[in-house]
Amino acid sequence: MEALLLPYEIHPHSVAKDRRPEFQELPEPDIHILTSGGLRIPVHSTILASVSSVLENIINQPQKHRSSEKVVQILGVPCEAVVSFVQFLYTSRCTEEYLRKYGIHLLALSHVYLVPHLKKRCSKHLARKLTIDSVIDVLQLARMCDAPDLSLSCMKMVSSHYKAVQKTEGWKFLQEHDPWLELQILQFMEESELRKKRCRRQRKEQRVYLQLSDAMECLEHICKEGCTNVGPRDVEPTKKPCAKFSTCHGVQLLIKHFATCAKRVHGGACWRCKRMWQLLRLHASICDQSDACKVPLCRQFKLKMEQEKDGKEDSKWKMLVKKVVSAKTISSLGLPKRKRAAAAGDTTSGDRIRSFRLQCVEPNGWVL
Repeated sequence: MEALLLPYEIHPHSVAKDRRPEFQELPEPDIHILTSGGLRIPVHSTILASVSSVLENIINQPQKHRSSEKVVQILGVPCEAVVSFVQFLYTSRCTEEYLRKYGIHLLALSHVYLVPHLKKRCSKHLARKLTIDSVIDVLQLARMCDAPDLSLSCMKMVSSHYKAVQKTEGWKFLQEHDPWLELQILQFMEESELRKKRCRRQRKEQRVYLQLSDAMECLEHICKEGCTNVGPRDVEPTKKPCAKFSTCHGVQLLIKHFATCAKRVHGGACWRCKRMWQLLRLHASICDQSDACKVPLCRQFKLKMEQEKDGKEDSKWKMLVKKVVSAKTISSLGLPKRKRAAAAGDTTSGDRIRSFRLQCVEPNGWVL
């Protein structure tokens, strides 16, 4: 059999150049690794045992004959892959070239001989180099080698390119020989689609809560300082649109309609007036300024809510208040700023409404 010397950087007579103290003075190799091609690699049993518990157990097995040479067989993979594996055991390094050529074999070796650092590196490399033609083969290997990160990357790629993967030989082989894995892939795709739908719905709901939070800020801003055409009686509203004028303008239109709605004056209520009542009630549920608040009916709504605490409170309304408060808190923590439309000039028409003071009448509800 031919003896194969290790590469220069880990050759037993050259490791003295390694900076690590344990490699400064090494004795002669005391065992050999035998590959499938019949090559014999001289190695040190102490180094192999310190890196791999599996190799340690193999080395410590009693020999049939005391005089026989100690040999560790690593079969079933190319000789160069074994050389690269031994390199890693000595130096904890593996070149990209070896990963490209023997990444699959090194993943299998790292799993069999329990070398987690090499296994992690091989998994990352194979995940980066996935192709449509190889993804099914790599997925099967990842499952056999217990590499969950690599398996997840394969699943995601199959899910994203399902129609193309269906045409590959690997998929046809999978359908014939591993229908259970095929079922798991289809279940993963279904769950992934459900997660995407749920995320889209949650993002949409979050945008609504953020808009309501902005509406609450605009309502306070209008009632305290005034903005363009709407403001409190004793304050001259600023002519310059505020930073959230796209939202503020909508609240102003609601206030203007609320102050002049004929249905509300005669005891009825249109959908715009109902929306304004909801904004006022939502503000009262969130406001913590008590008597100092400038928003109309804030105190009256708070008193009414205090009276209703003993009764059945609307759970949906409580959830809405909680979501709006959460959205306000999140936006104040410096998340990416939402795009805010800047309006130029005066976009409203009609006479300016300077007073919208409200009052409450019991017991038939809230009226102007």
